Amino acid sequence: MEGVGDDSGAPLAKWRSDFSRAFQYYLDRSTPHTLRRWLGTLVVAMIYVLRVYYLEGFYVVSYGLGIYILNLLIGFLSPKDDPELEALDGASLPTKDSDEFKPFIRRLPEFKFWYALTKAFLVAFLLTFFSVLDVPVFWPILLCYWIVLFFLTMKRQILHMIKYKYVPFSTGKQKYAGKKSSATSSTATD
Repeated sequence: MEGVGDDSGAPLAKWRSDFSRAFQYYLDRSTPHTLRRWLGTLVVAMIYVLRVYYLEGFYVVSYGLGIYILNLLIGFLSPKDDPELEALDGASLPTKDSDEFKPFIRRLPEFKFWYALTKAFLVAFLLTFFSVLDVPVFWPILLCYWIVLFFLTMKRQILHMIKYKYVPFSTGKQKYAGKKSSATSSTATD
């Protein structure tokens, strides 16, 4: 008869459910506000950078954060259906005008990229409060290694984009100049 009438976990479960629902509500409301979301992430990133700068430590945490950001960036720039894998199956991106048009669909959509990036900065910020993670390292070597890794990875990604002729960025819906309507004004002749 232990479980009968034992509601000690119910208030916690209700609070967690309410919090989760409210968090999802505000997350959904932030979806169309791309610029504001990214500015908020920039503020969070700057707070993290300032904390690391003033503490003069946590370079290993920052390096791990950099590797994770690079991984997210690769997912953001990559197509959902990789042309190299489709080439083995016989399907590929259109290369001629007669081929079927396939729009570019990201492997990692912008919203999920933003959300994962923001969470990563917040987690890294929280990790700076644990002194056990402040491992003494010579940070210029980590920085140089990350820069080399970044350029090699981006070079490979750009060559992939050139080879399969896709651009992962768009400036919005393409606008066409429609027919110019000539306003004919009829003048009455006397």
